[in-house]
Amino acid sequence: MSRVSPDKPIAVVTTVASRDEARALALALVDRKLVACAQISAIESIYPWKGVVQEEPEFRLLLKTTEARYAAIEAAIRELHPYDLPAIHAFAFEHVDQAYAAWIAETANG
Repeated sequence: MSRVSPDKPIAVVTTVASRDEARALALALVDRKLVACAQISAIESIYPWKGVVQEEPEFRLLLKTTEARYAAIEAAIRELHPYDLPAIHAFAFEHVDQAYAAWIAETANG
């Protein structure tokens, strides 16, 4: 079994309904030093919700941080997020420039 390094860079992803909500969430997470970088992209989401298929514009936040910060980021997103059930998921960087990984670890060190 391989052990995950607490400094291993990961990307946490969530979505919100508006650019203003995305910016507010991104700024809060960067200000709390939970993430080194937050990127915002406009997307279109199609999903079933309460028995009805929804087709909505959304904004995706890609949050660059470390494995050690995941639980705190998840808690902060739940605290700040406007949705009843926010999407919160993460993936590890399979390959990453070591200098960039070090910057993420240093910057997301709240």
